Amino acid sequence: MKLLHIDSSILGDHSVSRQLSAAVVSRLRERTPGITVLYRDLAAAPVVHLTGSILAAAPGSEQDVAHGKAVLDEFLEADILVMGVPMYNFTVPTQLKAWIDRILVADHTFRYTEKGPVGLAGDKRVLVALSRGGFYGPDSDNAALDHQEPYLRAVFGFIGIKSVEFLRAEGIAISSTQRQVSLDRALRMAASIGT
Repeated sequence: MKLLHIDSSILGDHSVSRQLSAAVVSRLRERTPGITVLYRDLAAAPVVHLTGSILAAAPGSEQDVAHGKAVLDEFLEADILVMGVPMYNFTVPTQLKAWIDRILVADHTFRYTEKGPVGLAGDKRVLVALSRGGFYGPDSDNAALDHQEPYLRAVFGFIGIKSVEFLRAEGIAISSTQRQVSLDRALRMAASIGT
């Protein structure tokens, strides 16, 4: 069993999403004997954003093309994906978007057909640890501003992944008390994850 652990927060040790994703990975390690974990920190080692040269595999882009293939291969080889994803300006960090652009690849994770796109990566489990400064859940006044969770559901649904689980720590910028309450609640959720 292979687990790919992705973090995208730029806040290092102060990141709530990193704390949550680490707790999820720790729980899965406890529950899954023999699991191997590969870690990728998208803030410390960003994936290069796509360019026309990369898409065309133009001369001079060979290193970026090879890096993109390595990122795709890591994803394809993983059975489980655990992601730490903060909300920045109502959506995912740009570092994560660059990574997503490297895993949504025609004929590898999806293909187009006459009846529409077909996902090819459906045999994976995805667990996403979200952090948000405010409240953006379905019942909140700000639900329409949430372009984080719906976007990730769409991304993984497009490539055929049905098993996507979200752990949320919301309201972490409201006060230190709210931050701790939300973090504690999310960490309890992480501690109860099954295999």
